[in-house]
Amino acid sequence: MTKFAAVPRHLPTSPFKARVEAPRKHFAVGDRVTHDRYGLGRAIGVEGDSDIAVLVDFGSRQERITQPYTGMFKL
Repeated sequence: MTKFAAVPRHLPTSPFKARVEAPRKHFAVGDRVTHDRYGLGRAIGVEGDSDIAVLVDFGSRQERITQPYTGMFKL
């Protein structure tokens, strides 16, 4: 049996507020960032206008961080 992923939509007559989508994070080469797991780093590469992934140099290692960037923040 296959389950289809349906996107819930807001009905105009609903008494509940519509879900607000969080703004997407965009990173550029050279941006200083912090990551919950890896610490402080600098973006050294961006794939697809930062919609796909960001390559970050954390000093001791380089990591490719993909969307969504839940644990990464621009400083």
